[in-house]
Amino acid sequence: MAKQTIYNAGIYVRLSQEDMRAGESLSIENQKLILTKYVKEQGWNLVDTYVDDGWSGTDFDRPVVQRLLSDAQSGKINLIICKDLSRFGRNYIRFIALNDNVDTASKDTSALDMMPIVNLFNEWHAASTSKKIKAVIEANAKAGKYRTTCAPFGYTKGDDPNHLPVIDSEAAPIVRNIFEMRASGISPHHIADKLNEDGVPIPSDYYYVKLGKPNPRRTRHMWSPETVRQILHNYTYLGHLVQLRTRTVSYKNHKVIKNDEEDMIVVKNTHEPIVSQELWDRVREMEQSVSQGKRNSDGYVANLSGLIYCQDCGNKVRLCWNNTHHQRGGPREFYRHNFNCTSYLKYGKRYCPSRYIKMKDMERIVLEDIRSLTQLVVEDEKKAKAEFLARKAKHHEEQYSVDTKKLTEGRYRLQELDTLIQNIYVRTKSSARYLRT
Repeated sequence: MAKQTIYNAGIYVRLSQEDMRAGESLSIENQKLILTKYVKEQGWNLVDTYVDDGWSGTDFDRPVVQRLLSDAQSGKINLIICKDLSRFGRNYIRFIALNDNVDTASKDTSALDMMPIVNLFNEWHAASTSKKIKAVIEANAKAGKYRTTCAPFGYTKGDDPNHLPVIDSEAAPIVRNIFEMRASGISPHHIADKLNEDGVPIPSDYYYVKLGKPNPRRTRHMWSPETVRQILHNYTYLGHLVQLRTRTVSYKNHKVIKNDEEDMIVVKNTHEPIVSQELWDRVREMEQSVSQGKRNSDGYVANLSGLIYCQDCGNKVRLCWNNTHHQRGGPREFYRHNFNCTSYLKYGKRYCPSRYIKMKDMERIVLEDIRSLTQLVVEDEKKAKAEFLARKAKHHEEQYSVDTKKLTEGRYRLQELDTLIQNIYVRTKSSARYLRT
């Protein structure tokens, strides 16, 4: 007589958020009752019950599942039982799913042939559910419903139905000061230094102090240039609601990645702004400049340093000079300051033609342009303002056209993907019907 295998069983039960809405039939206790009864009827040893309450079944990155698999690998259990395949996902050692009539130890189980199809439908169900949830989140974002745990530094979360940001009178001036410092040319690094010198608490410390709790995050409690940059690029401070900043790779891969700006949802003028559009634009102009200029050993920054581009290749234009000595061994005197393309200086004319220009000539051109614009404002301020607004409107119109084109292309790709998924579903359903017959 063949030696009978002794089965040490582990029962796995899981209840997802969706199951909680489905009623008592899917409850944890109900699953335990069914599976425990089955183990006793088979005469097996029930070693442990593994419970996942409220966890998604789209992957195995679940603490209880990891403990279950660890016990199986160590030999503590050699049989895993669950109510159906969607509770778990795939079979390890011997695997039984009651509702699906699957027992990997039985070669006569007809449902075993259907396991790939059942798993495919379970995968499709998880993907479909994920898609519906994302659609609801997107619809709420477009409707101006603010879904966040806490508002950005400078705001508090409102009590209205949409939980829109409300200005925090203590933190808002700090945010405004950060924008003012950056607009004046101070780098994020030096802004962070200034905030640390003044003893300004970092956003997370401030948040938990308001709650009357210690900050649980691992932090040095110091402002960093990155924190300053995040504030300087947050549209919320303009009074606009910006959501869907991040997304997960897929319903199976929960890694969070940052969305491109065109994929974010922006609802304008939803709450009171902390910074004006004019201040925001000044910061953007500062961000787009080549650099803040180079200081020499005496701390002097030459006029226009870091503000000039090459008209041919678009790279930086570098401040250069020739020098001479009045007498042998005497003090060095710099003269003939000039600007030249850095690409030309590094790689020569093959990459970019030389754009040599004397500093005094460049300063003369800039001063003439300033005088011309000033004269235009003095003579006809309304005309000057109209021309400025027209140029700005044209820039916004061109940007809107580009954004609209990207949005149309994205919607077209989503329609193609949706059609592909529907076709796969129809073919899979036909295959399943064929296998049943």
